[in-house]
Amino acid sequence: MPDIGTIMVSFARAPVTAVLGPTNTGKTHLAVERMCGHSSGMMGFPLRLLAREVYDRVVAIKGEKLVALVTGEEKIIPPGARYFLCTAESMPISGSREAGAKEDFAFVALDEAQLGADPERGHIFTDRLLRARGREETMILGSASISRIVKALIPDVDIISRPRFSTLSYAGAKKLSRLPRRSAIVAFSAEEVYAVAEMLRRFRGGAAVVMGALSPRTRNAQVQMFLNGDVDYLVATDAIGMGLNLDVAHVAFASLRKFDGRRSRRLTVSEMAQIAGRAGRHHKDGTFGSLGHEDGDAAFTPEEIEAIEAHRFPPVDHLFWRNGTPHTDRLDHLLSDLEQKPERPELRAAPEAVDLAVLRRLADDPTVIERARGKRQVERLWAACGLPDFQKLGADHHARLVSRIWRFLSEGSGHIPRDWFAQQVARLDSVQGDIDILSGRIAAARTWSYIAHRADWLTHPGEMAERTRALEEKLSDALHTALTQRFVDRRTSVLLRDIGQNASNLPVTVEVDGSVCVDGEMIGRLDGFRFSVDPATRHQDRKMLLAAAERRLGKVLRVKADELIAATDADFALLDDAGQAPGIAWGETPVAVLMAGTTLLTPEIRLDRALLALGQDVQKQVIARLSAWFDGQKQKHLLPLVKMNESAADPQVPAVVRAVFAQLGDAGGVLARTDLDSALGHLDKEQRHLLRKAGIDIGVLDIYHPGLLKPGAARWRSALLAARIGKPCLPLPGPGLTLIPAGERPAQMGARIAGFRGFGDQMLRIDMAERMARTAHETIAKNEAFTALSPQIVSLGLSEDAFLQLMRAAGFRPVDVPPPPPVEEGAEAPAPVAAANWAFKGRQKARTDRPQAQRGRGGKPGSGKAQRSDGQRSSTTGGSASPAPVNNAFAGLADLLGRNG
Repeated sequence: MPDIGTIMVSFARAPVTAVLGPTNTGKTHLAVERMCGHSSGMMGFPLRLLAREVYDRVVAIKGEKLVALVTGEEKIIPPGARYFLCTAESMPISGSREAGAKEDFAFVALDEAQLGADPERGHIFTDRLLRARGREETMILGSASISRIVKALIPDVDIISRPRFSTLSYAGAKKLSRLPRRSAIVAFSAEEVYAVAEMLRRFRGGAAVVMGALSPRTRNAQVQMFLNGDVDYLVATDAIGMGLNLDVAHVAFASLRKFDGRRSRRLTVSEMAQIAGRAGRHHKDGTFGSLGHEDGDAAFTPEEIEAIEAHRFPPVDHLFWRNGTPHTDRLDHLLSDLEQKPERPELRAAPEAVDLAVLRRLADDPTVIERARGKRQVERLWAACGLPDFQKLGADHHARLVSRIWRFLSEGSGHIPRDWFAQQVARLDSVQGDIDILSGRIAAARTWSYIAHRADWLTHPGEMAERTRALEEKLSDALHTALTQRFVDRRTSVLLRDIGQNASNLPVTVEVDGSVCVDGEMIGRLDGFRFSVDPATRHQDRKMLLAAAERRLGKVLRVKADELIAATDADFALLDDAGQAPGIAWGETPVAVLMAGTTLLTPEIRLDRALLALGQDVQKQVIARLSAWFDGQKQKHLLPLVKMNESAADPQVPAVVRAVFAQLGDAGGVLARTDLDSALGHLDKEQRHLLRKAGIDIGVLDIYHPGLLKPGAARWRSALLAARIGKPCLPLPGPGLTLIPAGERPAQMGARIAGFRGFGDQMLRIDMAERMARTAHETIAKNEAFTALSPQIVSLGLSEDAFLQLMRAAGFRPVDVPPPPPVEEGAEAPAPVAAANWAFKGRQKARTDRPQAQRGRGGKPGSGKAQRSDGQRSSTTGGSASPAPVNNAFAGLADLLGRNG
């Protein structure tokens, strides 16, 4: 081991020192001691958990008044703070998003610098490696694999190698039931972590769980169980490889494959060593191995074992880089600088990170282009794009949230509205749900914690930061309780057939077309909120894949529900396709059906079965949003019907008029005149005027409100009538049509609801039928003929048979026109004289006493009146007229609605 005195001399003469070596070499401990020996200092770490752990250590040395913690979603900065413990992204250096805080430190250190080779976050670590400097001393900590590239990038660096304090050796593959105590089992997905923990609960009494997504409070509570001996096993993701110090004797790998954000791949030897090195802290030797069999997915090759034990790894040949000091005077300059290529051969352009992907999307928004003018606005836009995607939902979804935040920041006072922010936080304030739901809420809460710690984004940042902190602590405690109940106290019902080949650790993705894939293999589809399984995957070997997919989809469904709740009215539509139950769609996704309610205008909105997987609180929010949209549709399309119902309940309206309003409203605002003859007979002239004043047309054939014949109103009336009786929707005539063929019975029934009346093999819209009846009266009053060849009838396209039925139904009867007098031979024929060919005899009343009419036709006593009526009818029509034809569509409607007429 190098002499410590020699190391100290090296620190004194070198501006930058790189302390490189494997795990358990005391690099972080050394850096903390060096920092505490300076008047001020800053250290950057890869994880919030690690920054918090070192923060607690430095507080114990220097006192909390001198120590600051700076992470994206947690900031503790006392006024006189001189020692800053930060995540790498939050280090306050020039050009960073945290610039403006204290930037001049005597000592600066960067931990885990080899992460500069990470495609996702590498450019952050590379930037800090190149630019983060202390006045008196700078220290770079990391793996020996980066020594060559560090020397190339920083020629005057002094590289110091640190040997491992203890021996790390391979212990072979072990079954879960034979793992030694104080073991950590490492998995690479939440599903596999859960599966292993459940098996350990069954065989060994339980396990603590540590994952990168846990809050520090939950993580510390779980680790404390392990340190206290409450459990002898720890199940973790690869987050433990990033410097978290645990008293672990053996590390077992449940798998050697992980999903790196793009594909499922085998771990590199360096990654294996980073995780395995958590075993054997300080001078205690440690071991590593696989879980399962020597030939399983978690089996090491001889070459890998030798490299890990000897700490010999391939050198890193490049680091990822992105311009850390882009120009922010203009948006195009910012984008250009962020796309800049590195000039050094040791550096490669970083893949597009989420913040840049979001910026590109917003840069195409006209509103952003208009507002992002000037250095301050561009800097605020770039800061907003830096909001981390804690929920890992992808750039498109994240860009929508950032866009909303940016709009607040770029208008008015430049602050996010307090009420809006408080509502977002309040929506997460629930401890109900399983582990995945609570973990999802914590991830969402981290978003609002991050925002609350941006002092210039809120008018009361301190208050909101305290709210988000309290929320995260509350959720963290609930998650710790849930983890403990599930993996320590609760009997598991899931047994893994072969833990070494457990498929539940594979990544689950939802493609743009809705395909649900597990490690690239499609197992089903997600259509809206409904997951349907591919029949080819429903066999014994795929059950674990399906269970993993269904568990993962819970977070996706919750995100979709939040988007639905926040959607605009334009995103919703009525589902009224012929033959289908009436319902409501969000975009192209059916989300609810309409069922019978207390009245026609108050149907029950019943969520689609796929949404029942959501929590009760979310379901209530969805129903409330759909109800609000439905109320708006009533005001837009059914306002006359709404007013009819209001008038029917208004005590200021005469009772007889209310009765008419009630019947008409119950029928959807359109009703045959015969159905209301009795009620209309009780109205005087003034009371009829009240109906007309309400916009109701009292026609000779039908009573209706013209506004309810519009296409939108017709669709809603048809859907509500179908919902009331629990029947499918009927086909409706196309918008703007006034005359249609009669068609089949369902088409006739739908047309009748839409406001059409049948005449023979044609159906005419009722307002046009009434207009033709008035035209007939006007023509007869002029003593002129009115025939199927009259211009008004021809323009409509009404056939002669339909015309005759219309005239008879409206109360007209044909009359004989006298022939012109004979013309003597040689005399000039007189001009033809126009004469009316119809006489109005009154509309035929509804027959309410059919047996009596039948007796009248039979000639029995007491039937003379009926006989005279028939006789009069025969003489009037000359024996050629037949009874008014049955309106087949209306008869079908009667069957449909269960009422006569």
